Amino acid sequence: MAILECKNLSKRYGKVAALEDVNLAIEPGRVVGLLGPNGSGKTTLIKLINGLLTPSTGEILVGGEQPGPYTKALVSYLPDRDYLADWMTVEQQLGFFADMYADFDRDKAMEMLLRLNIDPKQRFKALSKGTREKVQLILVMSRKASLYLLDEPIGGVDPATRDYILDTIIRNYNPEAAVIISTHLIADVEPVLDDVVFLQNGRVVLHQAADELREERGKSVDQTFREVFKC
Repeated sequence: MAILECKNLSKRYGKVAALEDVNLAIEPGRVVGLLGPNGSGKTTLIKLINGLLTPSTGEILVGGEQPGPYTKALVSYLPDRDYLADWMTVEQQLGFFADMYADFDRDKAMEMLLRLNIDPKQRFKALSKGTREKVQLILVMSRKASLYLLDEPIGGVDPATRDYILDTIIRNYNPEAAVIISTHLIADVEPVLDDVVFLQNGRVVLHQAADELREERGKSVDQTFREVFKC
């Protein structure tokens, strides 16, 4: 069964359509790139999946259920901005996640922190932007979720750290889960993607296996994206 289903899903703000008639099914065990230019509806879709917004029309199902208290236990969500209390230490953040989520693996989180030489005793506000992003990703990926939603997970870090973060995503997610990565840095994430979804003006214009796309078009996902969304 698909972990995520969108059926004729639309989200409007007055007369403006952020998403329009989106039909999508994401299977477990897939890493999916959610790709599109600014304003294409990527973050709106992620917030709908996470239950932070409600659809105007259509239906969205996570694990066969509409977003609500039940699906909160299935979804591990990384927003595109800082969301942790900056007065807490990193170690306190781990405790907070352990209290909030029964599936949080504190030992795994601590192991990743130490591997990146991040001091658990440091306060969050004392960390650099890149290190804060690493901590937030570690917390999200240390849950045994069914669906990981990562909104711009590598936007503020250096190229070497991007490689580590992508490796962390691939090695630490539940193989029976799906991962959705929204990003502008397509060339960086392309090696880890199983499928790609292109959004344009709130509509799905392409949903295809990455290998199939490359074989059909003779181009990388990044090259195809640049061609489809050429200014």
